[in-house]
Amino acid sequence: MYSFVDLDRRADGVAVVRLKRPPANALSTAVLKELAETAAELTRDPAGAVVVTGSDKLFAAGADISEFGGEEEARVVGAHFREALDLVAAIPRATIAAIAGYALGGGCELALACDFRVASPGARLGQPEIRLGIIPGGGATQRLPRLVGASRAKDLILSGRQVDADEALRIGLVDRVADSPLEEALAWAAELASGATVARSLVKRAIDVGLDGSLSDGLDLEQQLFADVFRTEDSQTGVKAFLAKEPPQFTGR
Repeated sequence: MYSFVDLDRRADGVAVVRLKRPPANALSTAVLKELAETAAELTRDPAGAVVVTGSDKLFAAGADISEFGGEEEARVVGAHFREALDLVAAIPRATIAAIAGYALGGGCELALACDFRVASPGARLGQPEIRLGIIPGGGATQRLPRLVGASRAKDLILSGRQVDADEALRIGLVDRVADSPLEEALAWAAELASGATVARSLVKRAIDVGLDGSLSDGLDLEQQLFADVFRTEDSQTGVKAFLAKEPPQFTGR
């Protein structure tokens, strides 16, 4: 049991990670530590899929600015962000951020560490650090351009402006907009939690690791994982069902 992060494993195979540090879900080092431990648990014992969310009115307003100070404090805060969000990104299952209200600064960076993002119509996303005379320290300079392209990432980070849900959807910052982002994310996650979940985890690994290297290295990795997937029970089930013209009954093994 944690003070600032709840983990709820549902019967449908979806795990819900909920931030609970009112009023703004500020990502203090204590919150980030709990988030890191939760993500590590979901790597050791994966659910079928994961939804990361905040409150019904706010995802996360950003880092806890009261912890900011000089260079040494920045190194500590940055290290906590790096550890926690890298661990979220490394969860070997599909992860979906359900965003209601604000996802700013570190909150936006947490959403960027997930595979997908669902936002409410009134959501606002952005990286406002430049307006404090600083830069993002939780991955935005690297994950945002990989998601929306370098020019759009520079626009958002250099201006510090916020985007609404419509613009976020248009530029690819979010994947869906829904009146109830949590319900939408849970339904989407339930689909991803069923079926060949191990194969899906290999797809996620191939894409994420492949993007960090050359095309040739990525293709080598795909070939390796393509062979590895045939060790799973689901691969044998799927091939046999296809040949028998029957629907496969995957077990996630």
